[in-house]
Amino acid sequence: MYQKLIIVGNLGRDPEMRYLPSGQAVTDMSVATNRTYTDSNGQRVKETSWFRVSVWGGRAETVNQYLRKGSKVLVEGYLRPDPETGGPRVWTRNDGTPAASFEMTAQNVTFLSSKAEDQAFQERSGGGGGVETVDEDDIPF
Repeated sequence: MYQKLIIVGNLGRDPEMRYLPSGQAVTDMSVATNRTYTDSNGQRVKETSWFRVSVWGGRAETVNQYLRKGSKVLVEGYLRPDPETGGPRVWTRNDGTPAASFEMTAQNVTFLSSKAEDQAFQERSGGGGGVETVDEDDIPF
């Protein structure tokens, strides 16, 4: 059996790195992917999916050092199902509506933004760079 997931998107916030008691680094980052399509009524629909990505070891330190909110990345890895349900992690937003997040372990992270593009994104207020302005309650982690 084999599973591989490839996503291309933008970081929704700065990566967060921590060290386990064993000394191993792990960095968590949220990645938004966008898909636009035309529905059966001819209306354009924009759909955003969020992935919570964990990066381990030396890659975790590199990701934490160079990536920032808005950075464009290609992530290769595999999905981690919720141990209780076997699917995405299901949760309830602060407003009571249901939501789900997709948990992913990265095996490779490719930086797609240049340093200049990342800096330009940081200087702009109100988002941009392919990431929608999203209320913090809508990010599933």
